Amino acid sequence: MRHVTNRRNVTIAVMVATFLTAMDSTVVSTAMPTIVSDLGGIRLISWVFAVYLLTSSVTAPIWGKLSDLFGRKLIFQIGTSIFLLGSILSGASASMDQLIFFRAFQGIGAGAVFPITLTIIGDIYKLEQRARMQGMFSAVWGIAGILGPLVGGFFVDTLSWRWIFYINIPVGLLSMALIWVFLQEEFERRPHKIDYLGAATFAASVTSLLYALLSGGQTIAWDSPLEFTLFAAFVVFLALFILIEVKAPEPMLPLSLFTLRAISVSNVASLFASAVMIGLSVYLPLWIQGIQGHSATSAGLTLAPMSIGWPIGSTLCGRIMFRLNPRRSSVLGAACVLIAAVWLATVAPSTPYVVLVVIMLIVGFGFGFAMTIFTVLVQSAVGWNLRGAATASNQFVRSLGQTLGVAGFGTWFNSALLHPSAVEAGRLPAGTTIGVFNQLVNPAFAAHLPPSLLPVLRSILASALHSVFVVMAVLAAVCFAVVWVMPRVFSKEEGDRSVVSEAAPSA
Repeated sequence: MRHVTNRRNVTIAVMVATFLTAMDSTVVSTAMPTIVSDLGGIRLISWVFAVYLLTSSVTAPIWGKLSDLFGRKLIFQIGTSIFLLGSILSGASASMDQLIFFRAFQGIGAGAVFPITLTIIGDIYKLEQRARMQGMFSAVWGIAGILGPLVGGFFVDTLSWRWIFYINIPVGLLSMALIWVFLQEEFERRPHKIDYLGAATFAASVTSLLYALLSGGQTIAWDSPLEFTLFAAFVVFLALFILIEVKAPEPMLPLSLFTLRAISVSNVASLFASAVMIGLSVYLPLWIQGIQGHSATSAGLTLAPMSIGWPIGSTLCGRIMFRLNPRRSSVLGAACVLIAAVWLATVAPSTPYVVLVVIMLIVGFGFGFAMTIFTVLVQSAVGWNLRGAATASNQFVRSLGQTLGVAGFGTWFNSALLHPSAVEAGRLPAGTTIGVFNQLVNPAFAAHLPPSLLPVLRSILASALHSVFVVMAVLAAVCFAVVWVMPRVFSKEEGDRSVVSEAAPSA
């Protein structure tokens, strides 16, 4: 009997996986102030996000290529299993160091989940259907974005922040079961020459770069020999990687992909947009809790409008992108992100809460519009045998943008806290440590700080966060400039031929 893919059930499974990853990002962002106050180490807050993004960035292209070689089904199961094990270990962390290590392991699995779910949609839907499906998947992100902060705030305020990781387990197992049962792939199974050297040199190069950026000015001095060694390793391994990919019969990341204008421009724009997005997710909750004194639930709800605007923008983009053309659609989305980012850079401690809600709604709409067109452009530029690698390349630069963003923002933010000028001017008592800011970002602990010190600490924290928001506005402006060179028409669709056997759609 010939087995066929049940497209409806596979779509549900991929939606469940999308919900899983969306929940993970929003829940962790909401809980970070409480995690910091429990485990300590506000200076390491960026590492909890950065190391996860680092490992998912490094592994995404590798997983994408493996899915082209061995099929989406098998690689999805392996990657999701690693992600769930990492979730269990992260929830059991007893220190910030352990949490960072286990988040790194979790990120390895996430590197498979992110691109392969999008690639499966590219396999089972044609171009115009694919654009509309992006709206549906953005709606899943929106629902997760709304429920995530609520669930995260509930766990943080009533149970334990550890449950933000444990909740991944039942959701992930459901997605794995549906994909295993209902996705049937048909493609030529033949021996492959896996590009081990390409994968190793790529991983070594990107890891060296990101570790240097994440550590510089924090755990390692910028002018230290180790820092120079890391940058040198990045250059050497990158050169080796390029040489290997040029000669490899089945390269891990085909360099020809980046000669396609639709892919190269979409990836560069995604890089800057993703940096802005991670900045909002990490530092806006600190503003809500540390400056305005709201709870973790309220901080999470401030991110919820972004999750509402995202599916609205994505759905609208899927309906009109073929009438507007790719360039106009990209410009419209990037313009909304820029407007919101500039507005956020003007906020002050006295800014009404509702203003932040409106800003996040606008930026969410912009992200939904822009990211949808980027994904559709990348997938429509290649056929099935390269779609996994092409989709993974876009996911890689998104993760890379978030990693670079959180590293840069973290360095910028930390340099503003406890600046010597504050002590010299008498604004802070001599001997004040970074630990006092760990208390400030948790309203429950902030209430026990000396009343005379509280306004000073909030003023310094507000100044540091404001400088981060200004940098985000600059990056949004760069993204807006990049999309102006986007192609005016879609690439010739090579991906309408699917390698999955599709069951007749049910009523």
